[in-house]
Amino acid sequence: MTSAPAVPRRLAYIDATAGVAGDMLLAALVDAGADLDGVQRVLDVLVPGSVRVTPTVVDRGGQRALKVDVEVLVEDPPHRTWASIREMLEQARGVEAVPERTIDLALAVFGRLADAEGATHGVPADEVHFHEVGALDSLADVIGACEAWRQLGITEGAASVIAVGSGRIRAAHGDIPVPVPAVARLALGWPTVAGEILPPRGHTHPHAHDHPLGHEHTPHEHPAPVPGSDAELPAHMQGGPHEHGGRRVPGGVAPGIGELATPTGVALVRGLAATAGPQPAMTLAALGVGAGTKDTPGRPNVVRLLLGETAADAHATPTAAVQLEANVDDLDPRLWPGTIDALLDAGALDAWTTPIVMKRGRPATTLHVLARREDREAIAELVMDRTGTLGVRSHHVERIIRRRAFTEVTVEGQRIAVKLAHAPHGAVVRREPEFRDVAAAAVALGISEREMLGRARAAAEALRG
Repeated sequence: MTSAPAVPRRLAYIDATAGVAGDMLLAALVDAGADLDGVQRVLDVLVPGSVRVTPTVVDRGGQRALKVDVEVLVEDPPHRTWASIREMLEQARGVEAVPERTIDLALAVFGRLADAEGATHGVPADEVHFHEVGALDSLADVIGACEAWRQLGITEGAASVIAVGSGRIRAAHGDIPVPVPAVARLALGWPTVAGEILPPRGHTHPHAHDHPLGHEHTPHEHPAPVPGSDAELPAHMQGGPHEHGGRRVPGGVAPGIGELATPTGVALVRGLAATAGPQPAMTLAALGVGAGTKDTPGRPNVVRLLLGETAADAHATPTAAVQLEANVDDLDPRLWPGTIDALLDAGALDAWTTPIVMKRGRPATTLHVLARREDREAIAELVMDRTGTLGVRSHHVERIIRRRAFTEVTVEGQRIAVKLAHAPHGAVVRREPEFRDVAAAAVALGISEREMLGRARAAAEALRG
């Protein structure tokens, strides 16, 4: 037996090193190839006649970018609770114009927002009133980004460190620190930086650049000033009186560059991306650049989306997955092994059963299946086909896993796959033969499975040398 071949998977990498907001990520996804008209059709079903999304090509710090504006078409839109948003999305299940995966992604993002806002204000998540997120434009950002993500066929998401900003801002609850409380909670477990503007580097150009905006750089030198005191910092970073957003800010206000990451933007990153760090290896297929509203000198106010294919091992397993469950009380027990095999063959990450007792004391079985998010509907359909159950429950799970790989050993002419588990520093900490191969080899050699397993383990350990 040989290890499973590599299969291409579509990876999206979110570059949030200049900050992130919901409209910026939506614009980056559209710029990378998502259909904004398709996004509009989903919004028209969920919030009919309420919002219109419009694209515009803009310049941000010398970079071409796409900006998506959300126009609210109704006066005085209602504030919504997490419970009402969840109900709206759940009621859309089965509606042809609203894909199931878009609903699942949006529920995951809004759920994170509700948890963060609830923890911030000390109220249950279901009672959280989304002053910003419940507004129609922010609903459009979240639902639109999730639909665009689905359209692009993204199977895996990763993201950079998030630039969150610094200082203090005025919000509905008064003067608050940056990152704002909801962003700070959403970012727990994710790498963040303030994102201060870097000083220019000194360098000499012995050449000219053709610039797409119609001007040229001729040979010149740039000085490289390095701030030696607060007086040499930009006014808005010194903490003294300065102009900001067209108003005079008094002395004593905490220094900083303001808010670079919004709760909606960070919730989208956490809901769509499973891992944080540098860009993973992939073959780039598309690039999207989404613009924010401000055009900050020295800092292109953009989110980039890098979209590509990665040849992931078929045994590669994501940290974010979906767990499906169904209670079954009328399946012939002899059918369970074949059912579990069929689920694993269809791409399930794992499948198992537990005995339960249902109402009126009836013995039954709960089938549990762990699957990739994008495989949710297909695996659920297979569960219903194989067991006869009329419904399947699902919930999202996060996993802490060790990186694994496969090799093989040959024992008396029998090829046996061996799973390797790696520690974070890369060392192999476990080698375990695949039992299905062990059982087949035992039959072929006419020995017990126990004896064959011992021989296979010995051969696997010999790989250390």
